[in-house]
Amino acid sequence: MLSWLPSNFKRKAKSRWKSLRIAISRKSRGFSKRQLVQMLQQLGVKPGDTLLVHSSLDQFSAFLGKPTDILLALQEAIGPNGTLLMPTLPFTGSAIEYIRTPRVFDVRRTPSQTGLLSELLRRSPGTIRSVHPTHAVAAWGAHASEMVHDHHAASMPCGRQTPYGRLLNHAGKLLFLGADISAMTFFHTVEEILEPLMPFSPFTREVFSLESRDGQGNAMITQTRLFEPKYSQCRNLERLVRELKCRGWWFEARRGGLKAILVNADQVLDVCSALGKRGIFCYDV
Repeated sequence: MLSWLPSNFKRKAKSRWKSLRIAISRKSRGFSKRQLVQMLQQLGVKPGDTLLVHSSLDQFSAFLGKPTDILLALQEAIGPNGTLLMPTLPFTGSAIEYIRTPRVFDVRRTPSQTGLLSELLRRSPGTIRSVHPTHAVAAWGAHASEMVHDHHAASMPCGRQTPYGRLLNHAGKLLFLGADISAMTFFHTVEEILEPLMPFSPFTREVFSLESRDGQGNAMITQTRLFEPKYSQCRNLERLVRELKCRGWWFEARRGGLKAILVNADQVLDVCSALGKRGIFCYDV
């Protein structure tokens, strides 16, 4: 309807509307860092937890603090003995599309494209980032070094010997803050474990040779299969969600318009394994 307006005018109008919407949201439903910590605790986040977080900052419109305060709330909720992780993928879209243009991943300089909070964690003091050309992870806390160690050597981006797979070694939890369950990177770990049961492989047959640079500037080569786009596009986790809810393994809370979901990594694997033994997989094929 307003297509005739100049593009710069539309951009300004959109920006002003967003600012007005945030102001109204904060006035009517605003919540503080302390209230965010309380919500996380009520959801089931505990001191000492190993927590992999997917987030969408757009859903924090009612939050009364800065984006860095969200990270501080997460760190406070898990405490000094906990470990906070976030995916810091260097691309949006598919890994296959991303690697079509030759490039070298630099653990120090390549920014995260998985949301502002993941980029802020990557830049935070005390954070370690795994060296991996497509699925790097930022980690902070007690087990950060162990979680990210030798990620570049894994034969799958999210397999058992990666930060994602190592969640299973630490009773890891998956937290979604304003993000949908479809963002679950840990599901790729499940795919690797269940691949022998599946009627098709969700991974490419081709093994790709990809280069990274570590924190000292050393070149590192990763030999890896990637995710087959035709199956990634038809992934549907609704079966998983229904079963988690049925078993009482799905925890959800809301605060000021923000929806938070918490699930345990091992319980996600248990459900998918049980479904897989019945020949049921989370794909619309």
